[in-house]
Amino acid sequence: MLDAPLPVEPAPSGDAGTAGPLSRPRSSAAQDMEHHVASEATTIASGGGLADRYASALYAHASDLNELDHVVWQMEGLGRLIDSTPDFRRLIESPLIDVATSTKAALAVLAGQGFGKTVSDFVGVIAANRRLRVLRDIVGAFATLVAERRGITTAHVASAQPLSDVQRNQLRARLIEAGYSNVNINEHVEPDLLGGLVVRIGARLYDTSLKSRLQRLQYAMKGAA
Repeated sequence: MLDAPLPVEPAPSGDAGTAGPLSRPRSSAAQDMEHHVASEATTIASGGGLADRYASALYAHASDLNELDHVVWQMEGLGRLIDSTPDFRRLIESPLIDVATSTKAALAVLAGQGFGKTVSDFVGVIAANRRLRVLRDIVGAFATLVAERRGITTAHVASAQPLSDVQRNQLRARLIEAGYSNVNINEHVEPDLLGGLVVRIGARLYDTSLKSRLQRLQYAMKGAA
């Protein structure tokens, strides 16, 4: 399914996690994760979204385990894995695959890619709650939360294809020119954009996507008719 393994930082002691919750007895760590998710669902204001609640739960859980930096690193890798692997993306987004099958398959991919126990348990809870289809949104919400806690501006960048290193560096240089020197780029793939980028920073939106250009051209042609 995957073309190349994701480089994974050496896990802290006890965080090797080569199997998910479905293939081993429920651990106290997994139960703690479920507790955090349930707690966040009842304590966060009703205006908070689903992805935000899960992101807050993971942040609290990772902090309790003193693994926050490691989990942040691995969640960044999970976002790249989803964006760059169509087969994995279809697996987590398909409504036609039953929960048991999708959970087992997703955890097998994570184990094969070397993801640690905390992130694997987290994905297992999401899968058990039938929320795998919003996993990419949760990854994005987690990145935004981490940036906010660290005083970093987040640029949400949508592109038709995963950004290359060259494109990412060019984008960061343009953001620095625009005055965003301390910025975290949160990438998301949206194939229907066709090309170009959509960049959102706070209330500011910069849309250079081919989809928007075609829509503007269509409106202009209608106005000229």
